[in-house]
Amino acid sequence: MSAITIGFARIRFELLGYFRRPDTVFFTFLFPLLMLGIFGAAFSSLGDVGAKPDGTGGVSMAAYYLPGLVAAGIFLSGVQNLAIDIAGEKHDGTLKRLGGTPLPPASYFIGKIGLTLVTAILQAALTIAFGVAVFGIALPSDPAAWGTFAWLFLLGIATMSLLGIALSALPRSGRSATAVVLPIVLVLQFISGVYLQFTALPSWLQNIASVFPLKWLAQGMRAVFLPEHFASAEPSGGWDLGLVALMLAVWLVVGLVGALLTFRWTKRS
Repeated sequence: MSAITIGFARIRFELLGYFRRPDTVFFTFLFPLLMLGIFGAAFSSLGDVGAKPDGTGGVSMAAYYLPGLVAAGIFLSGVQNLAIDIAGEKHDGTLKRLGGTPLPPASYFIGKIGLTLVTAILQAALTIAFGVAVFGIALPSDPAAWGTFAWLFLLGIATMSLLGIALSALPRSGRSATAVVLPIVLVLQFISGVYLQFTALPSWLQNIASVFPLKWLAQGMRAVFLPEHFASAEPSGGWDLGLVALMLAVWLVVGLVGALLTFRWTKRS
């Protein structure tokens, strides 16, 4: 069997293991949906935001938060889930046992990235469906917007998955993986325009966030789900989708190089 065939077989194995861990499912799979429900309900009394001078074109707070939470879902599924999961497997001996089998590393990576892809698709679909059903969020009607969503989603999955694999080398033990990874994930969400309006942050914090990929993925998702005039609220006054693609591609390369340099079947001594 080829490495690709084995890798696709491992996707099913990874999915079964993932959905048998309630804590992982809650903090990576259901977390964006939960946050959309909280923010949508808590700020519903504020009415629409972002209206034009003539009073048209505004969206509800739930609709405003949806793009950032879709981006956060990809980020959580890739970076947080894989970093903690692989670190745990490395330090409980699972990877060492796999390393003693004919399993190629490429097959292992395919299984992990396939897990991220499937869970992120289900998560995004559930979050969007929840927003439409509960808060009446209007989805884009332009096919071009959904085309943008497709390439952003796939590029985001690839980037965040590789970064999660690379980040898994950081924790010194399986027990410390959550304590190491969660603060990084939470801080990046708060400074990248997921929970707070990006331009409301201090300029120095915006500059820091602009180095990392979540800010660009969230900006790209806003270009998909928000009306065009919301682009004027971005730091540059536009969606800058070309720059979004470039920054995500740069971080994809960073994640790939990091994963190749740091991944080992055994833990560091």
